[in-house]
Order: sequence, then C-alpha cells, then structure tokens
Amino acid sequence: MTEVGEGSVVDGRYRVLRRLGSGGMADVWLAEDTHLQRQVALKVLHRRYVQDREFVERFRREAEAAAGLQHPNIVAVFDRGDIDGTYYIAMQYLEGHSLKELIDAGLRPEQAAMLIRQVLEAARFAHRHGVVHRDLKPQNVIVDPEGKAVVTDFGIARAGVSEITQTGSVMGTPHYLSPEQAQGEDVTAVSDLYSIGVILYEALTRRVPFEGESAIAVAMKQVSQPPQRPSSLAPEVSPALDAVVMRALEKDPGLRFQSADAFIAALDAAIADPTATSGSTTAFAPLPPVVATAEEDAQETEEERRRRWWRWALAALALLLIALLAFGLTRDTTTEVPDVTGNQLDTAITLLKEDGFGVGDVERVEREVPANTVLETSPPSGDAALDCAFWRFFCSKPDVSLTVSAGPGTAKVPSTSGLSREDAEAKLKEAGFDPQVEQAYSKNVETGSVINSSPPGGTTLTRGSAVSIVVSRGQKLVKVPVLVGVQRSVAVQRIRGRGLVPLVSEEESSVPSGEVISQSPDAGSELGPGSSVSIVVSEGKEQAKVPNVIGKLRREGVEELRAAGLEPTVEERETDVQSQVGRVIDQFPPPGSEAEPGAAVTVVVGKAMSAAAEPEAGEEE
Repeated sequence: MTEVGEGSVVDGRYRVLRRLGSGGMADVWLAEDTHLQRQVALKVLHRRYVQDREFVERFRREAEAAAGLQHPNIVAVFDRGDIDGTYYIAMQYLEGHSLKELIDAGLRPEQAAMLIRQVLEAARFAHRHGVVHRDLKPQNVIVDPEGKAVVTDFGIARAGVSEITQTGSVMGTPHYLSPEQAQGEDVTAVSDLYSIGVILYEALTRRVPFEGESAIAVAMKQVSQPPQRPSSLAPEVSPALDAVVMRALEKDPGLRFQSADAFIAALDAAIADPTATSGSTTAFAPLPPVVATAEEDAQETEEERRRRWWRWALAALALLLIALLAFGLTRDTTTEVPDVTGNQLDTAITLLKEDGFGVGDVERVEREVPANTVLETSPPSGDAALDCAFWRFFCSKPDVSLTVSAGPGTAKVPSTSGLSREDAEAKLKEAGFDPQVEQAYSKNVETGSVINSSPPGGTTLTRGSAVSIVVSRGQKLVKVPVLVGVQRSVAVQRIRGRGLVPLVSEEESSVPSGEVISQSPDAGSELGPGSSVSIVVSEGKEQAKVPNVIGKLRREGVEELRAAGLEPTVEERETDVQSQVGRVIDQFPPPGSEAEPGAAVTVVVGKAMSAAAEPEAGEEE
C-alpha cells in the first residue's frame, strides 16, 4: 500500500498538505482538491484495518450513507473512494476551534446552551435519516468564528443498522458513552442524546460527570452512579438547566428525552425561564358531600310540613332558574388564545396547555423554515369563543389546531453535467435548490457547459440548500511569445515550451541569416494547447566575392569588378614607380572579402609624378 503523507496525491486528485489529526479509526489530512481548487479534509482509514475486508466494506457503505447528510451543522462529505485497498472520504475543511477548546476556555450558560442546541439540530437531522453517531464528544464539534457549530465524523460509527461494531463490543470515548453503550447493548438515537447531555454538563461545569483511573472505571460509573447536579459545581447554572441536564443523563433510556426535538424544546424553555422546574402534579381529594337532616316538628301536622316544603322548593327553583338565565345571558364567553406561532411544536403545546387549551389536529406542510416550527393556529391568536353548552352555563376553552412546518423537504439533486450554465441553473432552481457557480478550465467540455456539480446528481438534499456547479471555461489558453528578432532555434524552443507547434518557412532578406523576421499570430495572442505558430526566418542575401585586381591595368580592373557584380570607383595616386603608372596599386574592400551585389569597390590607380606625363597607350581615360 502506498503511504499517504505530505506531498502525496490521493486518487490522482487530492494533494496532501499536512496532517490535521488522528483518531481511533482514521487519519485526517488537509489536502487540496486539484480539480476544484479548494481545500478539503481527507479522512483515510487506518492501515491496520486494511486487511480486514469486511471492516473496509462496512466503512465504505456507511460513508456513503453519511454523504447524504446535507445540513448546516453537519460537516459536508464531498467525495469518497478507494486507494490501494483502503478507503478515504473527502470532507468540508472547517476552520475554527473545537468545542473542547471553548469549554476549557470557559463558556457562559447561555453560550453553552446555544452551542449544544446546534449539536442537537445536527443530531436531529441525522437521526431522521437513520444515522446514529455513537461517538459524540466536544472534540468532534468545530465552532467557526461566527459561532456556528458543525459536527464531524457522522456516518462513521453507525448508519442505519450498524455493522462496524457488533453486539457486545464497545466503541467510543468512555466519558461520553451512554450506559447501554458501555454495556455493549444496542445503541439508538437516545444514546446520542445521552452523549449530548454529557457535553452540555461539561460545557456548564468544565468537567465531565464521571472521572476514573481507567476507561473501564469510567464506564462502570456511567452504568451505576448518578451524576452531581451541574449547579453544585457551577452555581450560575439555573434550576431549569439543572433539570434538563439531569433528565438527559437518566440511566434508563426510557426516562430520557426520546428525541432531539424534545431535548431542544426543554433547552429553549430553560433558557426562556431559568427558574422553572418540572414540578409534580398535586391531586386534590373531593370534599365530602353535605348531608342535611330535617328536624321534625312534633307540633306541626304532616300536611303543613308538606305544604311548607313545596313552597320553599318552588321558590328556590325559581331563584335558581333566574340566576342561571342571568348568568348565561351576561357571561363573557370569549377567551384569549396565546400567540404560539414561531415556536417549536413541543414548546407551543406546553404553552397552550399551561393556559388551559387543548391541542387539536396538527397539520404538517413543507415550508422554507425549520421543521416543527408552528406557522398558524386555528383559532388564531387573540379573542376566540369558548365552547359552551346549556345556555352557555358549561363552557371550556376550545382545542387549538396547529399548522406546523415539515421543513423545506428533500429532493434529489438533478443531473446537470453537459448542460449550459443557464439551463443548469434553471433546472436546479426548479428542483428547489440554490445554484452556486464556479468556473474551471477543461479540455473535454466546451466553454459554458457544466463539468460537474457538488453534491453530484442523484444526491438527496434539503430543498433550499446550495448546489455548486462547475462551468467550463474551455481549454486553458497560452500566450504566443515574442519571436521576431531571435534566432530560429530559440524561437522554435519558445514555441514548443508553450505547448504550441512551430511552422517554419524561410525567405531571402537583408536581415542576418537565421533570424526570425515575422510571426503569425502576433506576440501576446492567446491560443489553445497544440495550436500552430508560423515563423519566417531570413535566408540573408547572396554575397559577391571581391576579386583581386591589384597590379592590373585600370581598364582590366574596372571590367573584372563589374563582371563580379560590383560597382568600381576609381581614385588616382601619384607614384614615382614607373611600372605602377596606369595600374591598380590598391583596392577596398580587400581582395577575397564578400560584399552585397552592387556594392561599391574603390580601386587606387598609379599616376606619374610629372604633370606632363601622358597616359599609357590603350589606357582608359
């Protein structure tokens, strides 16, 4: 197996820059995606697991499940693949601090609650997609400079029904394990919520609930010992937060929060009213009935007693009917329905029940707001009529029906490869996604067409999520270098060095032989790799060789120079040597040199010293 290290390239695409960290199952490296020019976190399965083919196969399948988790609080998975028998995952590279570092630095209770709420949002999304984390801890949560918490390592421990950790084995960090996980029992989403409860405990108190000298000792305490209340270690923790933490850390999974939604609702309520605690219901016994006994008047006759009883009974009945009628006609039969829109469903139900309202039907509709957010109530908030019967004597508050967001919903990302940019953007918008455009060079995809998308087509994604499409800029063009004025060999080398093809022709010119006198296209033009560049190289001009005419008669010398294609110029010089008179005694350029055709050649002819001397017979004047 090829060793992954700094400078190595994984799968022909990811250039490894440096190690970010190492966990129990994999190493994490910072790498550059050379295709999309972005940095990614590259997780590579540890070498010791490579020989376990079953483990590698489970890792691969569970990573595929994790790739479908597209949520702002869950690290994005861009790619996965095989390298030399093991498996890697390319994920979003996150800049910031781990939640563990922030806890060690100290967090206020409201800060801790805000960050843990985001972890719960991530867990809720994962659980709804059948993924249980199994190893939630503050080291696996990255908080960026804007305060957004992102959970990492989703899908590695368990996707759907876990196959990596078989029944009876224990994986995870002991301080954050649920009791059932510590005992090797089946792990569910409620186990993740226990781990989040431990993180909340640590964020509030800067210590975990249970410490021990060994992992086994910690796990034993998780199973058997109750934790201290956070407020006993950090007095600033409110009673409401105390109650939320202690419920999250119940040993019995059935007594904990049964969903991330319930945990979030309780956490929101604790922040909204720090003094509230979950009280008990007081039972009130009914009052004993009043038993009336009639005193017999021995002096009254039976008939008088009967008449008097009927008179009183009829009078009491009349008064009662008048009172009931007046009460019914004058009673205010309206009530004020509280405004619970914008709240989470659990919180809204709690608020309605606290005001004496029942909850009717709950209708879920897809909207571009977080799931379980209350959108409308029926009757709406404000004054509403009581449900009354028997002349409005018996009235009760009506049930309130709720319309709740089911979230934006999910859809499959449509395939956009090969489409034009405009068609791809329209297709993504029609499917409910937010297209983001990047550009890259491509020698295979024509300019303006989509090369690929991230996430790729077919991925199930929350509507409204961003989908990046990479649009081709065509081939990467190169500039034609300056070639005029350089020698042929240098020009050819420059052309080939740019990935272009030289086409050379020659032409007679006054420019020195071998020098480029023109090029096409001009310097600075942009061409695609493999394009041709034409250059014209000077052949120079044919040179005439200067003949030796020294010692020849003037006429002979002039004729020979003209025959050589040169233009003779005659100068005379006095000489006292009689044999030199009328003959060429010097020339320039010298004999044997080369000159351009038609160039002037100066010859010096001897002249007698005496002014009366006559030219030699037959000599040219």
